[in-house]
This record gives sequence, structure tokens and C-alpha cells, in this order.
Amino acid sequence: MFRSEGCKRVVRSFLCVTLLGFGVYVVAQQDDKPKSKDQAATSSGQGSQDGDPLKRPQTEKQKKENSKALKQELGKSYKKWLSEDVAWIITDEERQAFKQLSNDEERDNFIEAFWQRRDPTPDTEENEFKEEHYRRIEYANEHFAAGIPGWKTDRGHIYIVYGAPDENDSHPSGGTYDRPMDEGGGQTSTFPFEDWRYRYIEGIGQEVIIEFVDTCMCGDYHMTIDRGEKDALQHTPNAGLTLYEQMGMSNKSDRFTGSGLETLGQGPGTQSLQAKQFDRLEQFAKLTAPPPVKFKDLEEEVGHIISYNPMPFDVRSDFIKVTGDTVLVPITIQIKNRDITFANKDGVQRGIVNIFGRVTTLSGRTAQTFEDTVQADVPAELLAKAVESSQIYWKAVPLKPGLYKLDLVIKDVNGDRVGTWRKNLPVPEFADDRLSSSSLIVADTMEQVAAKNVGTGMFVIGTTKVRPRVPSADGKPMSFKRNQKLNFWMQVYNLSVDDKTHKPSATVEYDVVNTTTNKSVVHSVESTDTMGNTYRIQIKVNDSISKQTLDPSATFAVE
Repeated sequence: MFRSEGCKRVVRSFLCVTLLGFGVYVVAQQDDKPKSKDQAATSSGQGSQDGDPLKRPQTEKQKKENSKALKQELGKSYKKWLSEDVAWIITDEERQAFKQLSNDEERDNFIEAFWQRRDPTPDTEENEFKEEHYRRIEYANEHFAAGIPGWKTDRGHIYIVYGAPDENDSHPSGGTYDRPMDEGGGQTSTFPFEDWRYRYIEGIGQEVIIEFVDTCMCGDYHMTIDRGEKDALQHTPNAGLTLYEQMGMSNKSDRFTGSGLETLGQGPGTQSLQAKQFDRLEQFAKLTAPPPVKFKDLEEEVGHIISYNPMPFDVRSDFIKVTGDTVLVPITIQIKNRDITFANKDGVQRGIVNIFGRVTTLSGRTAQTFEDTVQADVPAELLAKAVESSQIYWKAVPLKPGLYKLDLVIKDVNGDRVGTWRKNLPVPEFADDRLSSSSLIVADTMEQVAAKNVGTGMFVIGTTKVRPRVPSADGKPMSFKRNQKLNFWMQVYNLSVDDKTHKPSATVEYDVVNTTTNKSVVHSVESTDTMGNTYRIQIKVNDSISKQTLDPSATFAVE
């Protein structure tokens, strides 16, 4: 029979409930912000009409909407990568192929291959192309922004793709300008403009000059084919004349009645302009197209790497709100003793495992790294029994919400075996305006820690030590022995506060279900003929004021 212990208040009004028997322990964290009177009145009215909130589960429509919102949130990182990070360098074929991918694993593999194809030194760990690419994006955003991010501007586009020019003839204020002879000669006044000169661009040619003009005088320089566009006196009669126009050998109106691409007036060096206009068109098209990719034969470049007898291990990750834009991500690694090679050292069997972890963004930037050593010492006479146990390693990493990639490498030092693990790490955003919860952790140990150890040490979350059980990589649920204590830990955020009582009003429902019979076994005794060994814990949180619900679950087995 379950009994409930008394609750006590801790930091930020934690609501604590401990249920004995299975050892259920849940922490619910309420929001400090009270609701408005209108919201409280509305909530109160609904509560009196609808009755017990436990009888108001989410509708199928609500579940579909929540699922759709989650997919959209996780998809933002991929959309940003496609439409912003690589917008100027991805080819049309690559873009089309990426859009046809059906799941995140395929997208991650595509992104990794995308950068590998452009890596000038594939035999090294660094990808110089990718690092330089993101440096250029950062530079463009700092120097070329003009009402829009710098990477979106024409100057940002060219800088990201081709880098800094060899020479930059900049006229940031415009003003008086002596035309060269190939632009007609004479003197005029111009808008702000820049001429970027590249000595050589592969696939385009030598002495490439790109002109950017700020005709709006607002800092938004756009790339132009027409060198006459920078002429601020172009439409002013009898002003800014070319040499031929000054001599009466040409009329200013001829600039706009010709069939050429440029509105340059006639001068001593402009006779061959029309002959070169197709060259300028071709150059413009090549400059605005994604740069060609030198596809490599990966079989020859990378070679064959075959791993025999890899080191197995299991991993789980959880998500706990710290602040509005920071999430604590505990990463738990479980290694079975039977997979560790033990060596005798001074009469003690010792196993040593080295662990290295790296969390990276989709763009490949490293967000966090960690490395540690797990050492297991077992008396020789107890080794045969100890192989049935496991070693648990725990690392808590603070991250901002977003999609990451987690890479882990485990090495069995004595056995010289290596295991690798890679998976997406979607860190959720805990909004301040809706009911949400941390991960539901199924733990074999849960206890309060001393005041000096709060927030520090292995498995410590706040004031509680919570050691999770890790489900097997083969899909089997986490397992417990009969008569072994089982604990559940979870935080609930943004419980609404009644405007009159300044207290939350919520119910928490626990339901341990036998997955074989789909029946609740919390208060009942079942026959061994029908009892399976796998169970599912369902915890329902109902906010009576905001009418929001949560129903996380976890599966476990009893051996």
C-alpha cells in the first residue's frame, strides 16, 4: 500500500511528494509569476464546470498539435543550416537532395558528407574549409549589415564565397569622381560605391572586378553590372558629362537609348563596351552561382576502417531547466562489468575505461567536451559475481536550447577495445508561458545530499542525488531486481498560481501499468500466470488553473 510523506518547501516553492513501496519521488517546481485576475477568473470558471482535471485528458487534436509544434521546433536548426549557413555555397543538386531526406539521421549524415566533400585536408581532424566559412559569415554579419543581416547582402554573399578581395577601392561617401577612359572620361559625382578586385578566382578568371553601389545612401551596397549606376548626376541635364558629351560629339540621352547593358556615356575608351557585355553577363552569373564542388572518391581518400569486437555501452540523456535559456543535460553512460577487461594488480582485479565526449552544433562548432576515467576495483574472489553489475558514469552539460550532436568514445584500456556512439541531442526550450516538465528519470538511487554538496558531484541535481538506470541499446527496457527500490524523479515548471491564494492547484496521478495485460498494478495483486516482467510508469500532472496537462512515461522490467 502506498503512503505519502509530508511535503516541505524548498527553493522556488518546490512541491515534494514521496510515495513508498516503489519509492516514487517527484519534484514539481511552480512558477513564481502569478496569473492575472482575468486569467484566474477564467480558470476558476472552467474548473467548476469541468470537474476533476484528471478526467480531462488531452484530445487527439491537442496531441497532434503538440507533436507538430515539436517537429517544427526541431526542424528549425536544419532549416537554418540550409537557408542561412550554406545558402551561398550549396549546389542546386545538393539542395534538392537535402529536401528529399525523410529523417534527422539522414540529414545529419548529409551535412557531415557535405563538409567532407569540401575539406581540403581530409586526413586531419580539422576541416579548414568549414572553419573559414563560418568565420566569413561572422565577419559579414559584423561589417556588411544594412537593415538585414550581413550574410544576406551582396557584399556578404561575395565575401563568404570568395573571401576578402585583393584590393578594395572604396568610396564610402561618394562625391567627386574622375571617370577612367573606359567609362567615358570626364568628371561627375557618385553615390557611395566599392570596387573589389580579385587577381584570380578559379573557374571565373583573372583580374575580376566587382562593383557594389549604395544608391539608397543607406549602407545597402548591391552588386551591379552597370558601372554607370553609381553616377549620381546621371539624370541631371548638362551635369556630369563625359568627354564626348562635353565636346558635342555625343548626347547625354544616348546613354539610355542604346542597347548595351551599361548606361555609360560615350568616350574615347567606350567603343568596345557592347562587345564585352556578354563577358560581364557570364562573369555575373558565375559569381552568383554556388562554387563548384570537387567531389572526392571517399573509398580511396578515407580507406577502410573496420572495428572488430567493439566495446559496447549504453547511453541516456535527460533535460532539466536551469534558466530561461539554459538547460542542464545530464549524460549517463552505463558499462557492464562483463564487457570490461580486468587485470590483476596487487591481488585486486582492476578494470579501467577511458571516456571522451563531445557535443557539437549542426555547423560543427564544439559546444562542450569532456573526458574522464572510470576505474573498477574488485576483489579477485568476487569477480565472478561482480560481472553481473555495471559501472555508471554521469556528466551534466549546460547547453542552450537547440539541436546538437553527441559523440562518445569509450576505450577499454586493458582489453584495447574501443566503442563509439553518435546521436542527435535535441535540447528543448522550456517556455515560460506553458506547463512543461523535465525528463522523467527512473533511478535506482535517490537521496538528499549534504548542504556542502548541493549542485556538485556525480548524479547530483540540485539538492538530490539521482542515479539513473540506463535502457539497453538493443531496445530492452531498464531492469530492476524484485524487492529492489525503484525511484522516479521529475520537475514540473510553470504551474499557475491562484491570484487569491497565491498557491498552485494541481494534481499528480501515478499509474504503474503491466505492459503485458495493460492493467494497473499499483494497488492490486496479480497472478503469476498473467503477470509479465515489464512495466510502464505514467505520471500525469494536471494544472487546475491553466487547464494544461503533462503525461510523461517510462518503461522498466522486474527480473
